[in-house]
Amino acid sequence: MPVQLKPEDFKDISLLELLAKQVVEGFITGLHKSPFHGFSVEFAEHRTYNSGESTRHIDWKMYGKTERLYTKRYEEETNLRCQIVIDASSSMYFPEHGLNKITFSIQCAAALIELLRRQRDAVGLTIFSDGIDVHTPAKSTNMHKKLLYSELEELMIKYSPEDKSRTSTVEALHHVADNIHRRSLVIIFSDMFDSRVGKEKEIFSALQHLRHNMHEVILFHVTEKETEEDFDFENRPYRFIDMESGEEVKIHPSEVRETYVNSMNAYRKELKLRCRQYRIDLVEADIKEGFRQVLLPYMVKRVKMK
Repeated sequence: MPVQLKPEDFKDISLLELLAKQVVEGFITGLHKSPFHGFSVEFAEHRTYNSGESTRHIDWKMYGKTERLYTKRYEEETNLRCQIVIDASSSMYFPEHGLNKITFSIQCAAALIELLRRQRDAVGLTIFSDGIDVHTPAKSTNMHKKLLYSELEELMIKYSPEDKSRTSTVEALHHVADNIHRRSLVIIFSDMFDSRVGKEKEIFSALQHLRHNMHEVILFHVTEKETEEDFDFENRPYRFIDMESGEEVKIHPSEVRETYVNSMNAYRKELKLRCRQYRIDLVEADIKEGFRQVLLPYMVKRVKMK
């Protein structure tokens, strides 16, 4: 059922939060009509009563309606702790026109925050580029949720083409691993393009650090598949500009397509292999394929962690 908002509600809700609510409502409706309808996405008010627990918090009105015992849930109760990590380096602002990787990641993160809110789960946010730009601990309060939406909206509008933020994925992931002191689900949005050549092994080591600290990890490998992976450009000369270094090269795509695609495939294969080795859930997230490719893997992971 769509979110029902009164006019006065809009003064307390951001456009990003409104989008998140609409996305989640659509996703939940889709789940109910799909083979995944058994997933529970409404944890906010009650949980099943377990034999032997105190009867003090049983919702007897709910029992009268359903003939099943449920206990009331409270704001401080938390099922899960989740840290959302977003790569905000310059390469994430590709393509320059239309929906880009950073906007897609921000919108997906906002939808996840809404899902986590409904489940009374705690969520924190880490944003990095050439350093740690934002790091908030996981909390489950409504005030904290408002803060996260504010940080995401600021991230969406602050970039300008003159900014050249390199990627420091290795340091960022080690920072997250060192600063989350309770077992959590870590959700990463990144194109995994570290600006420094030869950093692949160090990136894999940083991912392993998260798992060594007993965190569950979902890595959303965010790409614009048509151009970044398939190198599908028109048959004419192009001027390619590195969004992080500003370095330029003029080439005809047909001259380098085979070499480029082979190189990308080899890197993706290695990334999949390492993630499988470290028991990290790797999800290829094409920005043109919508939100379901992000929300469904999250739900699957959450069900497994219950």
